[in-house]
Amino acid sequence: MRGGRGAALAVALAAATASAGCGLGAGSGVGSVDFAATRDYGRSLVFERQIGDVRESDTVIRLLDRNAEITTRYGGGFIQSIDGTEGGSSDGRYLDWFFYVDGVESPVGAADRTLEGGDRVWWDFRDWTAAMHVPAVVGSWPQPFAGGYDGERHPVKIECRGGGGACGLARRRVEAAASAGSGESAGEPIRVMVGPWGRLRSDPLAALIEQGPQSSGVFARFDRSGGGFALRALDKTGQPARRLGAGAGLIAATRRYDSPPLWLVTGTDTTGVRAAAGLLGAADLRHRYAVATRHGSTIPLPLR
Repeated sequence: MRGGRGAALAVALAAATASAGCGLGAGSGVGSVDFAATRDYGRSLVFERQIGDVRESDTVIRLLDRNAEITTRYGGGFIQSIDGTEGGSSDGRYLDWFFYVDGVESPVGAADRTLEGGDRVWWDFRDWTAAMHVPAVVGSWPQPFAGGYDGERHPVKIECRGGGGACGLARRRVEAAASAGSGESAGEPIRVMVGPWGRLRSDPLAALIEQGPQSSGVFARFDRSGGGFALRALDKTGQPARRLGAGAGLIAATRRYDSPPLWLVTGTDTTGVRAAAGLLGAADLRHRYAVATRHGSTIPLPLR
């Protein structure tokens, strides 16, 4: 094992560890769970199914083992392959399986992550050389708004910062997603910031985007252009691959430590923000890490 890969895998175990012998007893039913596996930042679907026989004793790895062919390494503590897609390295780049529950990177391994009805579990096989840690994604919509994350439902706070009509559109769609859930909300709110990037970048958590995907997990950045900003779509190596000028929008999520995820509905200008708000829904966000838009096109991020 190469030193760099070994150090990275030690951290990756916190997000993607798995053990075949976890949990005892069936327990009572908790409802159904949406379970999916993809490749290459969600671009290629391996499988997707609604699993209705989930028990309170089930963990992410137990459900995976029942619904896919898997292999493990490091004594059963790390997922090596799912349905034949195997982790490894090639030409100095590293690929492995990572998982999200309700749009948030799990703080515990798959052997310890229990499930609740309505959870959305998403495994993705990706190149993590540029960003091993992607703390939050948008591709599990309507989660985390409908049911929260980490077993707790959170309130939602919409923060409008110059988004104009886009703010009302975003509010309606997020509140509709949240209304699909049930139970009491508690704790810190999941924030949704709506507005042009020039108005959002002063927020410390939003500003992580300007530090690159290794800090925010978002494969996009905003560069100054004239008196405003241009949106740069990055590829999976973290390098600029496409410049999106006036009218470009972005929907992304990030998170720091154990704070609630922050969603950003933003753009180069109010036109871009409006276009981004129009993408808030399962049709455009499903299995996406983040999404950019310009001139009516939907652009999954990172770029190939």
